[in-house]
Amino acid sequence: MPRQPLEVADIFRACAPGWRRSRAGHVSLGQLKVMSAIERCRTPELGGHALRCDNCEHLQIAYNSCRNRHCPKCQATAAQRWLEARQAELLPVEYYHVVFTLPAPIADIAWHNKSVLYNLLFRTAADTLMIIAADPRHLGARIGLTAVLHTWGSAMTHHPHVHCIVPGGGLSIDGDHWIACRPGFFLHVNVLSPLFRRLFMQRLDALHRNGQLRFHGRLESLADSRHFDEFVRPARRVDWVVYAKAPFAGPKAVLTYLSRYTHRVAISNRRLVSFDEHGVSFRWKNYRASGRYRYRTMTITADEFIRRFLLHVLPRGLHRIRHYGLFGNGVRADNLQRARALLAVAKTPEEETDEVRTPTTPPCPKCGALMIVIETFKPGCVPIPPIPRGGDPP
Repeated sequence: MPRQPLEVADIFRACAPGWRRSRAGHVSLGQLKVMSAIERCRTPELGGHALRCDNCEHLQIAYNSCRNRHCPKCQATAAQRWLEARQAELLPVEYYHVVFTLPAPIADIAWHNKSVLYNLLFRTAADTLMIIAADPRHLGARIGLTAVLHTWGSAMTHHPHVHCIVPGGGLSIDGDHWIACRPGFFLHVNVLSPLFRRLFMQRLDALHRNGQLRFHGRLESLADSRHFDEFVRPARRVDWVVYAKAPFAGPKAVLTYLSRYTHRVAISNRRLVSFDEHGVSFRWKNYRASGRYRYRTMTITADEFIRRFLLHVLPRGLHRIRHYGLFGNGVRADNLQRARALLAVAKTPEEETDEVRTPTTPPCPKCGALMIVIETFKPGCVPIPPIPRGGDPP
């Protein structure tokens, strides 16, 4: 039989019980819930259903997913559903990818204040893009954008940054016409970076003055304003990383990108190489190197692997995909309709009909015919052996 691919769940099931015991009282409830969900995902503990092919009578047992947003196995389906909803919103213009990254000292503060600082990162990145785009010296338009929060680097260390997907243009201030950016160029990072730094630091200082930041461990002294100013002073003097990529090669490329980034977790199962007594080995990208030296394999202990994975459990209620400007919730539909009219875009089939797409079961792996659910079973239960078609119960 072919060897089953390694999964994050395998590592958790083998090592998480001991990891939890050794850190009792030092693991958050959110992290414990994520661990439990990943360990139980697609196992009899969550229940499931039995399917039978309508053509060749192939039988298959499918266990339920945990649907946790941090589970590597559950994100593909969630991403597909999200993308189907976004397809009708694409405009026939160039799309750009802009990344806003927090410098190391500010990332350390964010680790102790995740909800507050992640929200601030979202808002400041969006404001920076919209302020510069509205300036007549640059674009002079009202733009929309989709922002996605990632909190990890390739080695699963804490590295908070926001990926922004922005159409290359926007509505004029009076809304009477569409203003397109220059082909192949959106906004210059040398203009975006200093404004991003200034806005973020102004708002961070206000949060500290108002007592809205919390510090623990080695950063406990930052509660004092003098120590806080000394700690963040280097961040005020360096350029903050704002990275703008070349425009996507058409709307399909935007969707391909979004499918990889919107529902990504700290590490995917396909990056795992091995798991044995020496630890967990996985592939990672060293951005400071080039060529064949950029892609490497790292081995760390299973305990360290679990620790790094759980660094990126988001606070409850924090949305990691957000829409701003023209795409803001409540105004997106009207603004997209206006933009399509100005760009002379025909209505999409999704807009012309009110047809509701109903989910279907996956096709038969043997003949491709329709699979029919013949039994469902509750969590912890064992499915009853299916009755052959036309046969009697066993």
